Amino acid sequence: MAEAGVDTVSRRTRGLDRAFEILEFLRVKRQPMRPNEIAAEIGAPRSSVYELVNLLLSHGMLDYYGGDGRVFLGRRLYFLGTAYAEQFDLMRECERMLGHLAEETRETAQMCLLEGNKYTVAMMREGIRPFRISSNVGELVSVPWTASGRLLVSHLSDQEILDFIPPDDFVLPDGRRLDPSNFISQVRDAAHDGYFTFNSEVENFTHCFAVPIYQADGVCIATLCLVAPREDGLRNRKAYLESLLSAAKEVSEKLGYHPLDRKVASHI
Repeated sequence: MAEAGVDTVSRRTRGLDRAFEILEFLRVKRQPMRPNEIAAEIGAPRSSVYELVNLLLSHGMLDYYGGDGRVFLGRRLYFLGTAYAEQFDLMRECERMLGHLAEETRETAQMCLLEGNKYTVAMMREGIRPFRISSNVGELVSVPWTASGRLLVSHLSDQEILDFIPPDDFVLPDGRRLDPSNFISQVRDAAHDGYFTFNSEVENFTHCFAVPIYQADGVCIATLCLVAPREDGLRNRKAYLESLLSAAKEVSEKLGYHPLDRKVASHI
C-alpha cells in the first residue's frame, strides 16, 4: 500500500517536471508548435506530452494558435508574471532605474540575469536617441559573449566557471574562440573594478557597459547595463559608468548589501 502511494507521488512529480519542461521549451523556442513536434524536440513520449498539453490548455497555461493544433504560452502566464513583478522588489526597482538611466543617458538600458547557464536580458528600456539598439528580452545568449557575463559568474571559482559554461559557448559569434583563461582573468578584473565594458561581441558598432547588483551576501544576482553606439559609448564612458554605478548601488543597498565604502577605480 505504501509503495503504491510512493509510486503515485513519483509519477506526479515526473509529470510536473515534464509540464515545466514543455513551458520552458516554448519560452526558449518562442514560437507555437504542435504537441508531436514538442515531444520530438524534448525527447518525451508523445502520449504524455499530449496529455500534459491538454492539462496546461485547460488551466490557461497554454493557448491554441492558429487552426492546426499549434500551442504556445497562455495568457494566464502573463497574469502570473504580473503578480510576480508587483511583489518582487528587484524587478520593480530595476524597472524604475532603467527608466531613469534611459532618460539620463539617452541610451538603451537593460537589466540582465543568468537563466540556467546562459545570459538573458530580463528588462529593457530603449533610449530616446534616433539610433535604436534592439535586443530580445528573454533570449538566451552564451555568457562569454556579454559584458554582464563577467560579473554574473564572478562569485564562482575558476573551476566552477569552467564547469558552468559549456565549452562551445567560448566560441564567439564571428567564429573566434575566446581562451577560457582570458575570460576568467576578465571575470576577476571585473569583480575588482566593479564593472565591465567592451565592444559588443553580439551587436556590431556598439559598446556595452555592465555593473553588478549585489544581494546581501555579496553575490552578483543581476546587472544594470547600457548599450550605446561605439563612438558615443567611448566618448561618454566616465559619465555612463557613474550613472550605472550610482543606480546599481541604490538597488543593491535595498537588497541588504552594505559593503565597506570604497572608491571607484580611478581609471574609469
